Amino acid sequence: MDLRTEFRDWLVEACPPSLLRSDVVPEAGQRTPVSGDRKIWLERAAQRGFTVPMWPKEYGGAGLSKDQYVILLEEMRSLGVPAPLAGMGTSMLGPTLLEHGTEDQKARHLPRIARGEVRWCQGYSEPGSGSDLASLQTRAQDEGDHFLVNGQKIWTSGAQYADWIFCLVRTDSDAPKHEGISFLLFSMHQPGVTVKPIRLLSGASPFCETFFDDAIAAKEDLVGGLNKGWTVAKRLLQHERSGMNTLASGRNRETGPSLDQLARKTLGTTNGKIANPNMRMDISRHSMNAEAFRLTQRRTVEESQGSTPGPQTSIFKYYGANLRKERSELQVSMLGTNAIAWDESSSATNRAILQGWLAGKAGSIAGGSNEIQLNIIAKRVLNLPD
Repeated sequence: MDLRTEFRDWLVEACPPSLLRSDVVPEAGQRTPVSGDRKIWLERAAQRGFTVPMWPKEYGGAGLSKDQYVILLEEMRSLGVPAPLAGMGTSMLGPTLLEHGTEDQKARHLPRIARGEVRWCQGYSEPGSGSDLASLQTRAQDEGDHFLVNGQKIWTSGAQYADWIFCLVRTDSDAPKHEGISFLLFSMHQPGVTVKPIRLLSGASPFCETFFDDAIAAKEDLVGGLNKGWTVAKRLLQHERSGMNTLASGRNRETGPSLDQLARKTLGTTNGKIANPNMRMDISRHSMNAEAFRLTQRRTVEESQGSTPGPQTSIFKYYGANLRKERSELQVSMLGTNAIAWDESSSATNRAILQGWLAGKAGSIAGGSNEIQLNIIAKRVLNLPD
């Protein structure tokens, strides 16, 4: 039996039929337990190592090569099988620990991430340190066998649900700002951590303010060495912007009806074509750009050695954010006044489109603004002078 057939047979047997063609992927953790068929699928996938297929088996993965992973993703896409698990643990922290963590850190944290037992959040941005992240002021004081963390983070995605945080802190105030930063891991379930969700214009609260008042971080959870956190932080951002799982799957996080389906429903058809010729042209242009983007992602995987690329990820972050905003603009344009969908009197689809349009505005800021990405591309990819 070849590998493709083996993967397909296992997926057909292991994934509950109720989940096929589902866009919802659980982000497991202690505060938000997964239940029902999603729990069954998560447990089966974790046992096989398919929540993190390219991780080594000793850390909960399946030890697949890049090419094997691509085959698995192709079969999942063909069958409509959803990813069993998502989140910052699998896409950001885990890959970073594989590169920069100690053996003890890998052994303690990675298997729990792979089994979906812990949910992580990211402590980077501060009220006065966004794009200039290295100016951060949250401090960690050395207390012998642990650090005491004091300060504030903002835009902490999912902090109200998180069990642990990976956090940038200042451990040397006298060093140049990039050289006095450390990368710490610590529990969110302690008296020194306070979380306040931020309600957005869309009505959602995905971001939070997070306050630390003598929060405790163990010395064994210092990643990359004292005052060496900036190197670790930059690598994690590359995983965030376009990790291998995103590149290999060719995803651009598009959910809901396709642009063509929505246009036919809202604008009608003439001779089998979308009635509005300008909208036909806009959809065609967007679809070609999206497909070119997907193929470029795929080519990057084929040219890689099985790990997340470096500064090139800023290209995918920049272009992907613009594609998603463009798609939302087209959706809202199709709906016209029906896009003003705030309450239950509007359809669930229309409300989701409006909320997505509003929330999507943050896409060119979160994870590093478009301006920051263009600077990285200019300096690190194109090697242009300052």
